[in-house]
Amino acid sequence: MVRYLSRTVIEWFDELPSTQDVAHRRAGEGATHGTAVAARVQSAGRGTRSRAWASGAGGLWMSVVCRPAVATGIESLSIRVGLAVAEQLDASLPRRTGTGPTVLLKWPNDLMLPHGKLGGILAEARWQGDRLAWVVVGIGINLHNPLPQGTDLPAASLAEAGFAASPALLAQPLAARVAEVTRRVEPLGETELRAFAARDWLRGKEILLPLAGIAAGLGPGGRLRIQTADGQIAELDDSIALRLA
Repeated sequence: MVRYLSRTVIEWFDELPSTQDVAHRRAGEGATHGTAVAARVQSAGRGTRSRAWASGAGGLWMSVVCRPAVATGIESLSIRVGLAVAEQLDASLPRRTGTGPTVLLKWPNDLMLPHGKLGGILAEARWQGDRLAWVVVGIGINLHNPLPQGTDLPAASLAEAGFAASPALLAQPLAARVAEVTRRVEPLGETELRAFAARDWLRGKEILLPLAGIAAGLGPGGRLRIQTADGQIAELDDSIALRLA
């Protein structure tokens, strides 16, 4: 079934191995910027580094075809999308008292609640020579689905924060936001760095690998800053291990 809503095309499936694969196929067939593929269940969902991603019924599993006009900051795309998604998720929750956002971000591409992992962003680029052909941005969010067990970080769901609507109602505004922020992919600006700092779940936590130290926010290029024991600041763009207890 295809829905045409606010100029965004969302192609829905009851079940797919991976929405990423279908979105790449649609992009190769000429799908326009903002075209999205969503599935009620994924049987072979994946995260970064091809890690398996549990994708049961009740969650939102969606991939958006993006064709940026400029790609000089492609390495920051998942952070920019994460910010947009987190803002949209906060807007979908009941109003609450207190300050600060509900949905947090864990560098480089995880969506978090304070007590656990809510979802993630997966950006996969395809190139034609040295020219960026397209990027497929995958979004996986736990809503009302059974949560995976035995993961490195405890799993959390948006329902725990008060989200009561269906995945389909969330898909359209999220696809529109992703399309909006990926029309041009440029280095992160000061406003975005401040917005990330306000949602930085990792800040102040102890990093074990590949460099021991304390997470200290993002550098201008979107890399993770680590403050080492001697007070020096290093920047990393590789996967990390952190102390969880």
